[in-house]
Amino acid sequence: MARPSGASGSFSVIGSDVTIRGDIDASTELHVDGTIEGDITCASLVQGETSTIKGGVRAESARLAGKVEGSIDARELVILRSATITGDVHYDALTIEQGAAVDGRFAPRSNGKAAAPSPVTLATDDGTAAMLASV
Repeated sequence: MARPSGASGSFSVIGSDVTIRGDIDASTELHVDGTIEGDITCASLVQGETSTIKGGVRAESARLAGKVEGSIDARELVILRSATITGDVHYDALTIEQGAAVDGRFAPRSNGKAAAPSPVTLATDDGTAAMLASV
């Protein structure tokens, strides 16, 4: 897996027995298995299935498998089947596994420019992927 530019190859882990109340700002990859009550800004986020995030997420890439209650803004976003998301989702590229639950609106990131339709990939049970055009 390629690291985001500026990442030094290191990462931080928040274990399943840890609860953090407050915002987190990480310049590298962040792996969260515990509970975060605050906003997360990082280069890359990997969320474990038992993790809960109550706050916004901003990342270049995010792979979500747990519960998120807040808005998500990611250039590359993967929502796994075990994920439950309540909040709006902004993305450049999006993959959602069948079975994931999202209660919110999806919108491509525009960065102040007119947004071109972005690809949305839906993963199926047999491991294949279907591409959909954003509307």
